[in-house]
Amino acid sequence: MNTINSQFTMSLSIILLGYLLKKTGILKESDGEVISRLIFNVTLPSIVINVFSTMTIDKKLLLVPVICFVYGLFMAVVAIIVFRKESRRNKGMLTMLVPSFNIGLFAYPLVESIWGKEGLKYFGMFDMGNSFIVFAVCYIIASIYSSSEGEISYKNIFSKTLHSIPFLTYIITLTINLLGFTIPKPLIEITGILSKANMPLALLVLGLYLSFSFKKEYLKNMAKIIALRYLIGFGVGIFLYNLVPDTMFKITMLLGFILPISFTVIPYSVEFDYDTRFVGTVNNFTIIISFLLIWGIVAFI
Repeated sequence: MNTINSQFTMSLSIILLGYLLKKTGILKESDGEVISRLIFNVTLPSIVINVFSTMTIDKKLLLVPVICFVYGLFMAVVAIIVFRKESRRNKGMLTMLVPSFNIGLFAYPLVESIWGKEGLKYFGMFDMGNSFIVFAVCYIIASIYSSSEGEISYKNIFSKTLHSIPFLTYIITLTINLLGFTIPKPLIEITGILSKANMPLALLVLGLYLSFSFKKEYLKNMAKIIALRYLIGFGVGIFLYNLVPDTMFKITMLLGFILPISFTVIPYSVEFDYDTRFVGTVNNFTIIISFLLIWGIVAFI
């Protein structure tokens, strides 16, 4: 219990450090974009290579991305039904905030500090399913409701998927593993060193993006999104937790569905001219809620 509390306390301290560095002007929120690029293009792929290159793939692991993807589709449908009476643009903005999860910046640092490589391989597979939701489902929703024509740019969807370095790293590394090939030892050693920077950088970025200001008119729709994500997510997580015997599989399902909203929806809100401040505010609130919930759940189990 003390070890878990100390890990969460340390993580919270780094997040607060990022927030204080922003408030004192030492760093700016815009610096978070540069650090985020470094994480998504260097340290996160390094973790994937280091973990996936040596792990043994079994059937239960292959189920993880499938469950995550099916759940994301289900949540997208639920959100469309719940927000059906909203204006077309509001429906698109609100719906795209429901199905996705922040794994690279939020889950990975916590999982690595508590469960190490064993935890990372499960959450890595979870993120693989999540990537299809983020780069396909959420993008389609954001695109189709952003204009009255409802056109979808499949070229843009394909381009975003191909430009996601972590997603490509998942696919390539997993394929190499399944085919029985090995990644050169020097590359594994280099990525092992780089991967150690992921946790502090990711937590620091969360602090830089953290904001506590919001408009009162946001409350109603924020409450709906939060209720949808956490009530359904927690319910499904508990159901799957009690369904399977594998400990890390159980933990992944229980915690995976109550993770915060993916940061990727923020650039989507800019691209499709949605209310970026609202999207950022909801995102921040889910970070705080998820952090406290996961801390409590991990300490309890």
